Formats: sequence, structure tokens, C-alpha cells
Amino acid sequence: MDASALIPPDQSPPPPPPTGSLSQTQLDSARRLLEQAKYELKQVIVGQDALLDGLLLAVMCKSHVLIEGAPGLAKTLALRSLAAVMRVSFKRIQFTPDLLPSDLIGTRIYNSHDGSFSVEKGPLFGHFILADEINRAPAKVQSALLEAMQERQVTIGKDTFELPSPFMVMATQNPIEQEGTYPLPEAQMDRFLFKLLVGYPTEAEELAILDRYTNRTGVTAQPVLGAEQIELLATMAEQVYLDPAHAQHVVQLVQATRNNHPHIAFGASPRATLSIARASKARALMHGRHYVLPEDLMAVAKDCLRHRILLTYEAMAKGVTPDQLLDEALGPLALHKAEPPHEASMS
Repeated sequence: MDASALIPPDQSPPPPPPTGSLSQTQLDSARRLLEQAKYELKQVIVGQDALLDGLLLAVMCKSHVLIEGAPGLAKTLALRSLAAVMRVSFKRIQFTPDLLPSDLIGTRIYNSHDGSFSVEKGPLFGHFILADEINRAPAKVQSALLEAMQERQVTIGKDTFELPSPFMVMATQNPIEQEGTYPLPEAQMDRFLFKLLVGYPTEAEELAILDRYTNRTGVTAQPVLGAEQIELLATMAEQVYLDPAHAQHVVQLVQATRNNHPHIAFGASPRATLSIARASKARALMHGRHYVLPEDLMAVAKDCLRHRILLTYEAMAKGVTPDQLLDEALGPLALHKAEPPHEASMS
């Protein structure tokens, strides 16, 4: 089939959303709130706009994020600053090969005085959880974490405990060192909304980092949001309108990873389809819109898909990256920006 035939022929602006959707006042308020949150993050982090935008989108979706980058690129600082801006609890867990599930979820403690057991909750009971170097922990630890990521609950002994809301696992991994690491299970990788890649700063950005350090002009991020505002933003993002033609395009993007590509062993799951739809709605809200544009879909597609496709051994031997394959698979499906005629009157 010709790839152009997969592109929805009608790229006209979507019809007005149903009555009772987001008002312009709500949209403007959400956009200003998110702009203020990013401003506070930029007081601490130099550059890394894609990382900060991805983190804010994940917060709006109340979903988990996997961050990959070399050491020293402010991954941990960005996550700690995000928790400060969101005014929620932040727990950091350093994953190591000898880590046990009880080190995450907690354990039952025996009281010798009365013969009873009490539960001591672990660091997983928090809002934002930094799983530092997540791929250094063995499978039994990842299994315990998987329940928390999917069900928002943990099981200690015979008891099940709900985790606080919002609950987000923000994991980091180092692509350089592979000794003493364990590949994450595909089922766990599929639970991450995004896989964000962190690159080196530009010359100007690195000069700004040096200037902040030498002049001691470090600034801490100030709180902007709270747990209630995060829940409200998540609810608003769900109400953003996704046109049926754009919904079909989301499906086509994911289907493109399964079309017998010689370097892709397994394509993305239907959870990737849901992730692209949710993330594109959140991005539309971030830009003050109550509807999704094609540019929203393409902006989040690679972040939602790069960790969900499994390469063949031949591709890995040749050094082919998931992003290269996604560019090849998704390129023919790219839609051009279609600005609705009523956007000027809305701003």
C-alpha cells in the first residue's frame, strides 16, 4: 500500500468539541500554570528543554518516565527540582544488584513483646520516586516495582496498600556502562509513558552552567503546583478533543512499527497507541488548546515508541538505533501542521 494512502485526506480543523468541554479561561489558566512551572525549572536547569517538556507532559498524564543519558547531565537534579516545583514528596532509591524488594516496598517487623507483626513501609510510598540506575537491580526487584507502576499499590505479606496519588516512577539509566546491569523486562518497559534521551549541552549552555557555578548564582526552584492542581490538570488533559481522523493516524503510527520491518523483531503494543493519544492531549493543553493538532502527535510519537520496539540481533549488530528505525517507519506518515482558522480569535 502506498504510504500516502495512510494519511487522512481531510486535514481541516476539527469540529468544535462537545458542549461542556474546557473553556478558554481554563485553557489560559492551565497554560500559564505550566509556563510558570517550566520557568521555575529553568532557574535550576540550563537547556534540556525537551527533557523538561517531557517531564511536565508525564506529570499531566500521571505516568512514568524512563530517562537515559550519560552521567553529569542533570537528570537527578531535574527530577528533584520537578518535585520541588510540584510541591509533592520525593524519594530517591539507588538501584544496586543486591537490592531486595523489601528495600522498596517495606517489610513486616516482628514484635517480640506481644508476638504481633507491624508493617514498616518502604521508600516507594511517595509521590515522585526516582529509581536511579534502574537497570542495576535484579528481576525480583523489578517485579515488585511493576506492581506499583501498574496497579498503584504494593503487597506486603498478605496486606495490600494503596500508593499516594499522584504516583510517578521516574527512572534513569546509563547507556555507557553495561557491566552489572540487567535488561528491563518488556512488560515493565511498556509501563513507561516516555523514554526521554538526554544529550550533552551546547557550548553556550555549558558556558552558562560554568557561569552559574563560578559566580555561585544557583537558584532553587519555587513551588508552583500541588497534588490537587496536578489532578486537575490530568482531568483537563483527558477532556481535550481528539478528532477521529487524528485518532486513526495514531493507530497508523503504531501499526507502522509492526509492518514486517527487517530490523524490528516486535512492534509497539496497543498501550503505545493509548500513550500517544494521552500525551498529545496533554501537549495540546500545554499550548492552551482544547483540541489535538497533527504536530502534537508527531512531537510525542518517538518518545512513546522508542522503548516499545524490539530490534533484531542483526540491527543491534549493525548499531542501528530505535530512533533511526522510527524515523524510517514514521517518516511517510508525518502530517503537516494545520492551523485552525479560529485559533487567532481564541488567543
